[in-house]
Amino acid sequence: MIRRALILAAGRGERMRPLSERTPKPLLAAGGKRLIEWHLQKLAACGVREVAINTAHLAAQFPETLGDGARWGLRLHYVHEGDEPLETGGGLLHALPVLGEAPFLAVNGDIWTDFDFSALPETPDGLAHLVLVDNPAHHARGDFALDGTGRVHADGPSRLTFAGIGVYRPELLDGWRAIIGDAPGADATPPRFKLAPLLYAAAARGALTGQHHRGAWSDVGTPERLAALDARLRAGAGSA
Repeated sequence: MIRRALILAAGRGERMRPLSERTPKPLLAAGGKRLIEWHLQKLAACGVREVAINTAHLAAQFPETLGDGARWGLRLHYVHEGDEPLETGGGLLHALPVLGEAPFLAVNGDIWTDFDFSALPETPDGLAHLVLVDNPAHHARGDFALDGTGRVHADGPSRLTFAGIGVYRPELLDGWRAIIGDAPGADATPPRFKLAPLLYAAAARGALTGQHHRGAWSDVGTPERLAALDARLRAGAGSA
């Protein structure tokens, strides 16, 4: 059973403006709950007990809104990144002191899904295990290919989109600088860098596994997608 999780919630949500100018994107509501509350409920249900939430944009609203997590039977840790978000890779690295040395679950704070987190492996067979979904219209090319053995590759005949859900070993971050190189933000304190290059490097070594979720999933990136999701959930199309 995975005991610790990270919700990535530090982004500015530029595409969600003007809604995100006053409210962090994960705190926007769909179907009568904030996006992040759907995650917290599902994490608690699958046995997670401690959740780190990385924050930057409008950071004070998270503890004000969510408190200590007791209402879900969770203990929340707020990991503030400063005024400038650290991107996904930098965010994971910055949160490692809270997450510990065991594999942990990480989920993007701005998605909605009916995926059952208990279907994830407690220990990845490799450095990370990703959930992949069918390519949405706004991301038709996809991110990775999944073969019949459950291995994830950078390319292949049928590409899928990374759902923003995964189980990671902390060792995935080992040697991050050699992979990132001189990318902008790498020399910042704390460093700021994307996770994707580390995942592609792990895939090239055969150290990345995954699974294909064929159920409901939405990248809630714009006001229009948020409104559409809210309408579906209120109509009973989702029940996560």
